[in-house]
Amino acid sequence: MGARKRIAAEERKKQNENTARAVLANCPTSPRKMRLVVDMIRGEEVNRALDILRYSPKEASRKVEKVLLSAIANWQKKNEDIRIEQSNLFVKEVFVDGGRMLKRLRPAPQGRGHRIRKRSNHVTIILDSLNKNQVQTESQTK
Repeated sequence: MGARKRIAAEERKKQNENTARAVLANCPTSPRKMRLVVDMIRGEEVNRALDILRYSPKEASRKVEKVLLSAIANWQKKNEDIRIEQSNLFVKEVFVDGGRMLKRLRPAPQGRGHRIRKRSNHVTIILDSLNKNQVQTESQTK
């Protein structure tokens, strides 16, 4: 590995020290339905995001809540010396990608068959903690 790539990799590692991620793969819900739930928590503080998911009537919110709890546990494992309450943990990125598609045939009139696509998705949540400097600048902008 060249010096430039090594330096870039070290910078990426340094940026990702405060972040934690969790991934849910092949969730049997259509990506469109999952994105409705995911859009509600993007950029929110972790406790608020958990409250939003817990009281949402959508079925997909239960699965996203589990992924969020997994991301929080991953963050705790990375940062054992810091308490969650003091860290100002928030949902930095969350996105839904299409997963594998099961293709089925449904009988249609006059001997034809219509294709049914049973979609699935992948959910990725990335958490980050705000530093004290970032908290002060955010409070000044508000």
